[in-house]
Amino acid sequence: MNTLLIANRGEIARRIMRTARIVGMQTVAVYSDADADALHVREADGAFSLGGISSADSYLRIDKLIAAAEACGADAVHPGYGFLSENAAFADAVIAAGLTWVGPPPAAIRQLGSKSAAKQLASAQGVPCLPGYQGDDQSDARFAIEAGRIGYPLMVKAVAGGGGRGMRLVHEAAQLPAALQSARSEALSAFGSAELLIERALLNPRHVEVQVFADAHAHCIHLGERDCSVQRRHQKIVEETPSPAVDEKLRARMCGAAVALAQAAGYVGAGTVEFLVDGPDFFLMEMNTRLQVEHPVTEAVTGLDLVEWQLRVAQGELLPLMQEQVVFTGHAIEVRLCAEDENFTPHTGMVQRFREPGGIRFDHALFEGQVVSPHYDSMLGKLVAHAATRDQAIDQLVAALGRTEVLGLPTNRGFLAACLAHPVFRDGQALIPFLAEQGEAIKDFLQKEELRALISAGLSTIFSRKSASSLPCPFPKPVRLRHRAKPVDLRVRELGRGEVALEADGEIRRVAIRQQADGSTVIRNGQTQQHASVACLKGTAGQPGGRWHVQIGAVDLFLEDATFESAGSGGAAAAQELRAPFNGKVIAVHATPGQAVKRGDTLLVIESMKLEHAVNAPHDAVLAEVMAEVGRQTSPGQVLLRFVA
Repeated sequence: MNTLLIANRGEIARRIMRTARIVGMQTVAVYSDADADALHVREADGAFSLGGISSADSYLRIDKLIAAAEACGADAVHPGYGFLSENAAFADAVIAAGLTWVGPPPAAIRQLGSKSAAKQLASAQGVPCLPGYQGDDQSDARFAIEAGRIGYPLMVKAVAGGGGRGMRLVHEAAQLPAALQSARSEALSAFGSAELLIERALLNPRHVEVQVFADAHAHCIHLGERDCSVQRRHQKIVEETPSPAVDEKLRARMCGAAVALAQAAGYVGAGTVEFLVDGPDFFLMEMNTRLQVEHPVTEAVTGLDLVEWQLRVAQGELLPLMQEQVVFTGHAIEVRLCAEDENFTPHTGMVQRFREPGGIRFDHALFEGQVVSPHYDSMLGKLVAHAATRDQAIDQLVAALGRTEVLGLPTNRGFLAACLAHPVFRDGQALIPFLAEQGEAIKDFLQKEELRALISAGLSTIFSRKSASSLPCPFPKPVRLRHRAKPVDLRVRELGRGEVALEADGEIRRVAIRQQADGSTVIRNGQTQQHASVACLKGTAGQPGGRWHVQIGAVDLFLEDATFESAGSGGAAAAQELRAPFNGKVIAVHATPGQAVKRGDTLLVIESMKLEHAVNAPHDAVLAEVMAEVGRQTSPGQVLLRFVA
């Protein structure tokens, strides 16, 4: 292989390029119109435009990808993860075009990519599986009958794909019809197949997966396990190896089962067998026939380059190591940095300031001026810490998150740091329900941290950007800023030479502000010194200066200047409107003018970043006007409907 086309985008495309360069291969990037200025396009040796904006018009077009490979003289294709990485038809097309497919055989993708077929094969190999139903009869009536046999609670799952899409937890029979409908819709949109299965749900398990690797010469080994139990909406956000709950005996049984399943399927390449672990028992979830997002933690503890292994195995080489030669060292943890708020709502926008933390591995495709679009996944990158002990890895990662600067749109940076620092996670006791049980407490903690930083740091930073004078002024200036829709009133007096006196809540704070050459701000309040970074966001009228994004350590503040607003403005009007929280496409409208709704009722469903999001009524009300239409795009702040005043 000489020239590798990477049929993907973003951080995984850059990750593959890094190894391709090391082994002496040329790389070709592909891109949609939305990604024309992306880093993976700039850094590749060559690039090919797929056109279109959505995944369906670009990265999911097999014909366009094959044409790109042929036009650019590529002789191999790496699919990365997501998109077509587990699509057997794509693998077939690559092979039929005379190109090397850097992935498992199409037959293995078909058999293992289907959860139902994988469970049948696993059962034949003695791999434990949960009781369930994965038959051809996909009617609601049949699922209801089978659910009664299996018993509740149960899980509805898309047969194709993964990543938590098309997955719904059902506690009782009355919830099943809605869960089936929602899962079918999301599965069809994400994977092109609405086929579902159901299986008994474990309410307090761990999610533990095993990395396997096989060559075309009947050799297959494992590279240890990863614990991926910290998830939101069935999607992983924290992954670590080794699992804090897996001992040597359980590890041997589980890894042996994973290798047996891969060998039974005639597997070649990198794959991951995912299990639910309940005490000493484990049950197959699925097998992902591709490189995983979380592969860097395995690379960290083994010292291996899994992409290099993929390239070598694809060329027919033997596995570089036998099982007994694999050495595991230390502990590694990865977190997924996503463009979302603490409610897991995805956000789009422009990255106005970006600084890497240094000191740890950070796989990403971020740059200043980048526009995060609603057309792809919300993940921005992955931070990976590796240390001698688990506690040291946690400390490294928490510190790195505090040093990571991404300004211009919300991220889950602070939420991730709070998860890692939570005593349940620290103690190695985080199960899959961790965020369902602790999420509200984590959000409360984050809001308290924001309030602690708000006066002495956040407002000082904002004021320093507004004031150009270095001379003292005897008159205090009234300033009103809004944080989380609540106004904060204070009086600010300039003391000169970068110092201000802030009066808020009856307390006066003397704060010194120093601008740094890199654009950050150092704030000193008494003996305390903090570093802050600030981005000025566009105001509602399209002019800069109305809103700021401030980062202080792991705390993010989004502040608005409300100094010249009347004290009573803003709240009443906002209560009579429902606005779009993010970019997306309206896929369902459950609201009509004159309808009486209760707080929490689902009024709209918006698809954004490959997920469906219910938009609920914020309070009891009567609908006056509905402006949203199915199929229409939304933008943040757009009025979707109005309530009767």
